[in-house]
Amino acid sequence: MTEKFLLLALALFSVSIALSLFRVIRGPSLPDRAIALDTIGVNLLSAIAIVSIILKTKAYLEAILILGILAFIGTIAFTKYIERGVIVERKSND
Repeated sequence: MTEKFLLLALALFSVSIALSLFRVIRGPSLPDRAIALDTIGVNLLSAIAIVSIILKTKAYLEAILILGILAFIGTIAFTKYIERGVIVERKSND
């Protein structure tokens, strides 16, 4: 019974990722695309966690941690680019 709920949750996360991917492609503005990318990252982490539970292994926990950190850094970099137009600011020697 629990495995059926996990498979249903995995299917719903897959649908959510597909819908968010549509928003990334057709998003009307850059902030909409940034939020959709962040949503894809969170849903991907959740899907990997469910796969880890279904397979009864802890092998994917490191991948979840690394993807979470990369998704966070990517979101911060993308919002900084939206706000300022550059990601890395170089200081001038004036």
